[in-house]
Amino acid sequence: MNRLADKVAVITGGNSGVGAEMAKLFADEGAKVVISARRMDKLEDVANEIRESGGEVLPVRCDIAKAEDADHLMEEAIREFGQIDILVNNAGILESGMKPIDKADLEDISRILDTNLKGTMYITRAAVRYMEENGGAIVNIASVAGVFGCGPAAYAAAKGGVIALTKHTAFRYCGKGIRTNVICPGTIQTPMSANASHDELDPDMMAQMYSHLDLKAGLATSEDIANIALFLASDESRAMTGQVLVADFGSSL
Repeated sequence: MNRLADKVAVITGGNSGVGAEMAKLFADEGAKVVISARRMDKLEDVANEIRESGGEVLPVRCDIAKAEDADHLMEEAIREFGQIDILVNNAGILESGMKPIDKADLEDISRILDTNLKGTMYITRAAVRYMEENGGAIVNIASVAGVFGCGPAAYAAAKGGVIALTKHTAFRYCGKGIRTNVICPGTIQTPMSANASHDELDPDMMAQMYSHLDLKAGLATSEDIANIALFLASDESRAMTGQVLVADFGSSL
């Protein structure tokens, strides 16, 4: 307990799945948490759970694909709690069809890159302005698709970009008190993945993915990823920056 005492954590995509688990865990560990998502109803549900457990939380509506929303999120965090010590870039979207590069359409490419890559850049840029003075920890959530290319083209490209952004941010602030690391989960059991329409999945792409992955190794849960994020957000990992942590039970080995 209290591994994040006296810290303020901003978590995007905090309305469900991994983001919600991280928000609740961080609050249990003493952090004041700011959670964001595009939908306030689900966000308020998570906020109420945290309040009922005695935690401090501020829900803020934010579409990370809009730079002005990213700026507003950080302004609200500062207004409410006066500091930002931890940023978790968790918000992201999936495309419905798992399309490879030869079948990717322009709408999917723009939508996925706007949210998963550009949105992560907007949020990071907005946050570091407030983190520079006192330092802090940034935890990005990417994917094994960004490491190995084992996913739809737009999604893999966006998550690969997040990995590169992690290394850039770590390089930029190395020795200046801001650490940046990235978690790359494999398939996770979340509401978003459970609601994917299997009828729309590209069969060739799925067959190729399954031929390279050993799903018998196990699927990570939201709690698994939240626990890794807690370590990276805490001072226990203070010597780590610029690191890429794959969390898939070894299924991609």
